[in-house]
Amino acid sequence: MRCRLCPRYLAILLVLLVGIGGSVVWAQSRNNYRRAAAQGFKPELPADRHGTPDWEVDPHFKSDVFTFCRIRYTSNYRGNTWITDFPDSDLNFSFRLQQMTSLKVNPHPIILDLTDERLFDYPFIYMLEVANLEFSEEEIVALRRYLLNGGFLMVDDFWGVRAWENYEQQLKRVFPDRETEDLEIDHPIFHCVFDLKEKPQIPGIEQALAHKGQENQDYERPDAKGAHYRALYDDKGRIMVLVCQNTDLGDGWEREGEDEWYFRTYSEKKAYPMGINIVFWAMTH
Repeated sequence: MRCRLCPRYLAILLVLLVGIGGSVVWAQSRNNYRRAAAQGFKPELPADRHGTPDWEVDPHFKSDVFTFCRIRYTSNYRGNTWITDFPDSDLNFSFRLQQMTSLKVNPHPIILDLTDERLFDYPFIYMLEVANLEFSEEEIVALRRYLLNGGFLMVDDFWGVRAWENYEQQLKRVFPDRETEDLEIDHPIFHCVFDLKEKPQIPGIEQALAHKGQENQDYERPDAKGAHYRALYDDKGRIMVLVCQNTDLGDGWEREGEDEWYFRTYSEKKAYPMGINIVFWAMTH
């Protein structure tokens, strides 16, 4: 069974908008929404979207939209780390894809287990905080099957050497005979929509604000000073897994409405451009 990628995706991805710099309105995150409500602001949007705008999907093409699919997994430490940044990250990123590109996007992100057969309806899946991930045998089989049949996995938001060693070990359980490769800045994924000059490193908002005004303080720990973007390929050279290590794109999406400096510095210039580039690459290769 193959991941279903409608040809319509390719057409709607060819035309992409001018850039994030033209946008002034922020999708409000949970905390910003609560602050605004406390000040008497009464949004017309449903409260469960935390202020993120909603939109209608063409009823004739309900199955042809991009849906942000977050993966639920078990961890041997700290419980439900898979839910980090949810739901604001998923809602905001879906909104920005819809707002800033010609891609038709589902306003309602979903959560699935790797063992759910519906996984094959979604060619792009997202995981994060994998420092203590431990796949079950069933998840290993399901993920291998999904990736070899055309699926794409983005992994985000984990920092440092020990975290990488753990995730690399788990990935080796899925593909014992394959190695990840570091992508250099000249790889097309950094230039396919937004032309990035460096590998984006996005710290969590608390870390960013604590070091505001200090140059080269985008890392969250001493052993995570450089962002790594690592790819795992199939036999035809297609990227199956893109690992974004020592960076937190999800926080750039989730927390965009809480501080204008953070939005302008990290969400607008790094997190959204890189995220859009990744989705574009995943859906066209």
